Formats: sequence, structure tokens, C-alpha cells
Amino acid sequence: MKHLLSTALLAATLSTSVAASEAFVLEPGHSQIVFTYDHAGFSTTYGMFSGFTGDIMFDAEDPAASSVSVTFPAETMITGFDARTGHFLQSGDFFKLDEFPDVTFVSTGIEVTGDNTANITGDLTLNGVTQSVVLDAKLNQQTDEYPFPPHQGKKAMGLDASVTLNRADYNLGMFAPFIPEEIPVQISVEAVAAE
Repeated sequence: MKHLLSTALLAATLSTSVAASEAFVLEPGHSQIVFTYDHAGFSTTYGMFSGFTGDIMFDAEDPAASSVSVTFPAETMITGFDARTGHFLQSGDFFKLDEFPDVTFVSTGIEVTGDNTANITGDLTLNGVTQSVVLDAKLNQQTDEYPFPPHQGKKAMGLDASVTLNRADYNLGMFAPFIPEEIPVQISVEAVAAE
């Protein structure tokens, strides 16, 4: 009897926890990843990935129990100059798209650091290499009534995050030290409640 009671209590706890999590999907028109690098001290160059989708399971009662999963094709990189983009993606000096076409991030843990901040640890797979990284994240806004079509009236949230990646860790280290190995990355996403 005691065992049955414990099992029932555990099941109730789990069902409450699952019910507390809500599914959100990234809004591709307002989700982007921007990276910058210094070009031999002469200029700062910018690049972007945009138009991607992903999933967030958000637990408002226990944000540490939330999770994030994102996958997108590396070939969606934009640098503003076709020849440079082509060099990054097609030359073989950096990305190996034939073998490793996708970039993925899957969270493995979340540490809440403030009222609207957290460290999101996850596995980043880039160019065929998986490394654990920590995103310094901030929840910008939550609403029950997203104001913009086609998602008007849905629950929504917006988040910013940052991380510095060592490109050599992902076999992207060509032309160092003229291009630094440490690359700052800024992430900004909007997510709306899943159907």
C-alpha cells in the first residue's frame, strides 16, 4: 500500500511538472545569430544566420526545467558579400557542407542566475564537432497576446543570448592569427506558442 501511494504521488508530481511546461517554436522572421570578427586589425566583419526554426519547452514555474533545441543548415549564412560567403561555405577552408550540412544546439541544463537571466548549457554541433557551450541568456519579454500577425493573440517570448566560440574547436581555424580564434556570437530570438 505504501509503495502504491508513493508511486501515485510520483506520477502526480511528474504529470504536474509536464503540464507546467509549454511548447514554443522560434519565429524565423525575428530570430537571428550574429557573429563578428576582427580582420587583421583593419576592420570588423559581420555575419549572420537567420530564418531558422527551433523548439523551446518553457516551464514558467521552474525555468531551470525548460529546454531548447535548434537545427539549421549552415549554408544559410549571410555575410553581405557573396564571394566571402562562398569562401566560408564552399572552399573547404572552413565549413565541410557535404559532410556536415547542419548546425544544432540542444540544451543539457539551465542555471537560473536572476529574475530574467540564466546560463543555458548545451551541446553545439558545428562542422561535425560537438562541444558543450554555455549561453548567457536573458528573457526580454513574455506576453499572452503576441501583437503581430500571423501569430497574433498567441503566447510569446523574446530572448537574447551571447557566447564566445573558439572556431579552432570546430575545425574552422584557418588564417589565424589574422582572424582571431575567439569569435563573439550574439543570439536574438522570438518564440510563439506551438499549435
